[in-house]
Amino acid sequence: MKKIAVLGYGVVGSGTVEILYNHKESIEKKIGESYEVKYILDLRDFPDSPYADKFTKSFDDIVNDKEVDIVVEVLGGVKFAYPYVKASLEAGKSVVTSNKELVAAYGAELLKIAREKDVNFFFEASVGGGIPIIRPLNQCLSANKIDEIAGILNGTTNFILTKMIKEGMGFDEALKIAQDLGYAEKDPTADVEGHDTCRKICILSALAFGKHVYPDNIHTEGITKITLEDVKYCESIGSVIKLIGYASEKDGKVTIMTCPAVIDGDSQLAGVNDVFNAILVRGDATGDVVFYGKGAGKLPTASAVVSDVIIAAKEKSTTRMMSWEDSEQNFIVPESEISNSFYVRANASKADVEKLFGNVRYLSRENAPSGEVAFITDVINEKTFAEKCSNIDVIGSIRVMNY
Repeated sequence: MKKIAVLGYGVVGSGTVEILYNHKESIEKKIGESYEVKYILDLRDFPDSPYADKFTKSFDDIVNDKEVDIVVEVLGGVKFAYPYVKASLEAGKSVVTSNKELVAAYGAELLKIAREKDVNFFFEASVGGGIPIIRPLNQCLSANKIDEIAGILNGTTNFILTKMIKEGMGFDEALKIAQDLGYAEKDPTADVEGHDTCRKICILSALAFGKHVYPDNIHTEGITKITLEDVKYCESIGSVIKLIGYASEKDGKVTIMTCPAVIDGDSQLAGVNDVFNAILVRGDATGDVVFYGKGAGKLPTASAVVSDVIIAAKEKSTTRMMSWEDSEQNFIVPESEISNSFYVRANASKADVEKLFGNVRYLSRENAPSGEVAFITDVINEKTFAEKCSNIDVIGSIRVMNY
């Protein structure tokens, strides 16, 4: 019999326990043996819970119990999750987590410990919630050389941008609705400033290209500066604005960034609205493959967690394919050397714009004030673009991407 411990009984933790109990018969058939949830770790009391006898407030009960085979970490953050997960792996227990912050910061180290102890560290739910992406990228597409990954990886920001695009709402109003509906936290910083998307694209990049990408080493930009004026200008050329995490590899170096992007309305990502996520993977054999669905939520995320539990229970040793190496900072292409086209809104004359940027494409919107101009540049590197922008009064700029 497999014994399981669940660290955390919040939204995802309670959903995980619910599925493990409600689907026990079918899950045991998939595993090929019985299992028991032996512990649930939480500092709070749940006297009315049907699982009240499973709760403990001491991690030592779990890590020192040799009967526990699998530890499910759904605490979030790294303060407690990192030492608990590390200790669990070192004790010879497989670990399943939904914690993208943990995997993005310590994935290479924890995978190494798992290999050394001949156990597994699985994290399907850390990217895309219930959308299968980690295992398909690692296994189903393993015959491909992955050239590029780009995605809408955060449902909160996508919901806000959808409200701005479809209903003409301002950012603050759309954020308030997202909070009222439970899509955004009281403190939405991790979502709207791009940190959540950054962590997820780091994980996907590490899987695709084989080396750890640390979030602190990549440019990360959120959606707080996007305005309705930007939305309307882009609408005039049939384009939309999305928060994109992207990574590509060439000549052993990775270009990676999280930022708002202007994308064509006919692209595969443009029609992804509300809280839905989509991840586009470009392989040299398959071409474009898109994974789509709700990227968060209690049961979708718990579903991905439990799928990892099933595989961890069936595996007799470390899954060698699920790994990547640590890396040096020079593995990442510096932001200043990355090239894109740019959407720019500025107070400037067309003569000044063309003197600085040469051939540009002008955009329009109703009731634009006199002296305001919006345009899209040719492809230019980030450093040169910043230098040119210092010579005019730029109101805002957004990268233009072809997805």
